[in-house]
Amino acid sequence: MPAAARADASGPYLAGRLASMESDYVAAADYYTRALAADPANPAILEDAIVSQIGRGAVDRAVAPARSLETLGTKSQIADLVVLTDLAKQGDFAGAVAELDKGRSAGLLIDGLFRAWALVGQGQMSEATVAFDKVAAAPGSRAFGLYHKGLALASVGDFEGADHIFSGEEGGPLRATRRGVLAHAEILSQLERNPAAIELIDKTMGDAADPAFARLRADLDAGKSVPFDIVGNATDGLAEVFFTVASALRGESADVNTLAYARMAEYLAPEDADVLLLSAQILESQGQHDLAVETYAKIPHDDPAYVASEVGRSDALIAAGRTEAGIEVLEQLARSYPERADIWGALGDILRQEERYGDAAGAYDKAIATFTGDDPDQWVVYYTRGIAHERTRDWPAAEADFRKALALHPDQPSVLNYLGYSYLERKENYDEALAMIEKAVAERPDDGAIVDSLGWALYRLGRYDEAVGHLEKAVELMPVDAVVNDHLGDVYWAVGRKREAEFQWKRALSFKPDTEEEAKRIRRKLEVGLDVVLKEEGAEPLAVTKNGD
Repeated sequence: MPAAARADASGPYLAGRLASMESDYVAAADYYTRALAADPANPAILEDAIVSQIGRGAVDRAVAPARSLETLGTKSQIADLVVLTDLAKQGDFAGAVAELDKGRSAGLLIDGLFRAWALVGQGQMSEATVAFDKVAAAPGSRAFGLYHKGLALASVGDFEGADHIFSGEEGGPLRATRRGVLAHAEILSQLERNPAAIELIDKTMGDAADPAFARLRADLDAGKSVPFDIVGNATDGLAEVFFTVASALRGESADVNTLAYARMAEYLAPEDADVLLLSAQILESQGQHDLAVETYAKIPHDDPAYVASEVGRSDALIAAGRTEAGIEVLEQLARSYPERADIWGALGDILRQEERYGDAAGAYDKAIATFTGDDPDQWVVYYTRGIAHERTRDWPAAEADFRKALALHPDQPSVLNYLGYSYLERKENYDEALAMIEKAVAERPDDGAIVDSLGWALYRLGRYDEAVGHLEKAVELMPVDAVVNDHLGDVYWAVGRKREAEFQWKRALSFKPDTEEEAKRIRRKLEVGLDVVLKEEGAEPLAVTKNGD
């Protein structure tokens, strides 16, 4: 290649590499496209272009560079993955098997399952069954092989054979994954065994608030014959392969490989809500909030996952800095589903995080208005509304909410800590506050905020020597928290360790206190000492304890 062409490609290629390091797939794809225009036969640029197009959700645009790598004789697993997936998208299962036979590979597990489903796509169920069994026999792949064999049998109407696998009669029990339970329940319904399907759901999912299961259970209870639609054909089966692998990998990491499998599933099953949610969640974890927003928005209004997708879209908008747009998504959702306490609660949480405490309390009011009776899980709504009331200085309402939260969930550490700490700051109920915080610490001994509260309670009671150890531990647990370091400085001063106190106050300042008022108070302590500051504030001097000792 001429030197001038290499020079033309180097700038966009380097820019693309930088964008790739930040998982900015859209920018990376644009830069690599420009680099390829100047150097179209560069294997490194081609492979990076493939990855960026997959990441942005444009698998169709990754096919050409993947094919180009093949003509250059360059072996690439990501390119093989794209070519095989595109063949499945086109329904060319014979071509996919031929490519596997020629040595194209997306990884050992994927290859085995891909071959099996491609055989299903060609109507060769006997050969496909052997291929699934081969995957199941490989070390570490038993669950994958059996799960997909069961789906394949159900997809061609062999519900007895599928139930034989999902029930554990063949090869032992399978782990009850969400998708597996959905599939098995549908299979049981096709076998006219709705009561068994209901029992399966109740046993494995319990009271999980999953709208897909709620809808399925209602249909089963009504005596309907629920169709098997988890996998309708071989293309759906291959989408399930990629979804299964991506879901398994996501527990370990959310890197580009995990996203690649999720995007392959999305390419093959673009309307599958579970697949879309998985892609969006991986993108969020990578900080690609705009792409996550775009992906969440693909889930239609009539899908059971729509509410979850809109909550996710709201979170992604806010993470992307589009806070008002994120709030508007939840407000619209709440108007559409006014009976959903979880939506009002999510709206209240966001408004509270934005320090719109009055509005947050109003949203929590709407959530609580939907309650038809007491339930232990409701504690969190009363707790968060209590915080909103406390921040608007409506202490009677806040205290009542905290007490209600504890009545619903006794000894809940977050509530005990917040209420106990609030009593300390209000200089009342010291003994009860200490008892509450001690309970909270017993529940969560490694929670820095709660350990800090215990140290601060002892400080307020004038038990300075006892407070030191707890506040030192709190700083170990939360070393860069301004409040915790400030508290340790105060207790050091109280026990006469003044140089160490000044050091902690300086650390507290370096960690940027939440308000200028707090920073100003710390600076004043560094100037004149804690004793003078307390005197200036009209507070009791350190020599006087709160318990009268």
